[in-house]
Amino acid sequence: MVPQRGGRVHVKATGALKCRVLARLRPSREPHVTQPTTPAAMTYRDAGVDIDAGNEVVERIKPLVRRTLRPEVLGGVGLFGGLFDLAGRYREPVLVSGTDGVGTKLILAKQLDRHDTIGQDLVAMCVNDVLVQGAEPLFFLDYFATGKLDVETTVRVVAGIAQGCEIAGCALIGGETAEMPDMYPPGEYDLAGFTVGAVEKSQLVDSRKVGAGDVLLGIASSGPHSNGYSLIRRILARVGATADNGGLEVDLGGATLADALMAPTRIYVRPVLELLAAHDIHAMAHVTGGALVEKIIRVIPAGFGLEIDTAAWPLPPVFDWLQREGNLAREEMWRTFNCGIGYVLVVAPGDAAAVGAHLGRLGLEHWQIGRVTTAGAGGRLRIG
Repeated sequence: MVPQRGGRVHVKATGALKCRVLARLRPSREPHVTQPTTPAAMTYRDAGVDIDAGNEVVERIKPLVRRTLRPEVLGGVGLFGGLFDLAGRYREPVLVSGTDGVGTKLILAKQLDRHDTIGQDLVAMCVNDVLVQGAEPLFFLDYFATGKLDVETTVRVVAGIAQGCEIAGCALIGGETAEMPDMYPPGEYDLAGFTVGAVEKSQLVDSRKVGAGDVLLGIASSGPHSNGYSLIRRILARVGATADNGGLEVDLGGATLADALMAPTRIYVRPVLELLAAHDIHAMAHVTGGALVEKIIRVIPAGFGLEIDTAAWPLPPVFDWLQREGNLAREEMWRTFNCGIGYVLVVAPGDAAAVGAHLGRLGLEHWQIGRVTTAGAGGRLRIG
């Protein structure tokens, strides 16, 4: 240190000390602050729901729906609720309702890209059920649910529903198309249907007239209809048959395996209503899940049983193929598949010939497949 005038000591700042001194002498700076950014505006489409696509579906199906409308439908298409006028048609109307789906036949429809007739399956499963009580289906509603709405596929499905309603003579009075992101994988959809029919209370078919000796007339199915497809798909997987490798193009007596499996469920409404107007039908059964084992006995009153002769009609080729490739026991066949019988009429022995002749005039292949018996100790159903 060198003494200076005034008694001060001058210190030469060097090294770290100099840095600290200079730092203290620099003007202070404001801390850096990140300015908040405005998030991008979101839309329903960003979340996976395309309202415009839904509106396009509605516009494209309107002419299909209009073709199904009956004079009793009030207000046309597009109301919040469907309106149907019953006035003047019935003295004592009984409404009969039914609901159903198509099951895993939908998976096969997707694999084969065949969406045009799956809607008829949906209608058939519902209207054939209410027909069992003698009811005329009046109107139908559908529910279509998917994760991502594909306009073309949706219109094809609804076109099939409308076609089914035309065949059955009921109005497609309403429906719902639900786009639910994350609920279904891409390309998947599900269907549900609901129908309401009506019958005069005095004309209800309620099995009260069924008696021992009554004859079972079985009307031909168009194929497996809409039941047993989980087992069918398992059999297809076992044999390695897919839409891509030609395995579904196997010939089954003039129809491919794919055509036989995707044949739409037969709608029995118009011919059976004609039969009901002309003949005394004691009971009827729609052969669906549970098939020959469970569905026919369901309409037979307690105290009576059934004998069903499976040799009375030929097993269609598609069922023969399923039984062979799946190595299915005959009991499993009878409980899972309709085996060629889609609808059953129970009539008095003396009426069987006339009803059978009428079925023939209607072009419906049919057979006498069994009879009603008095229930015995060995159980109510004998099938073989």
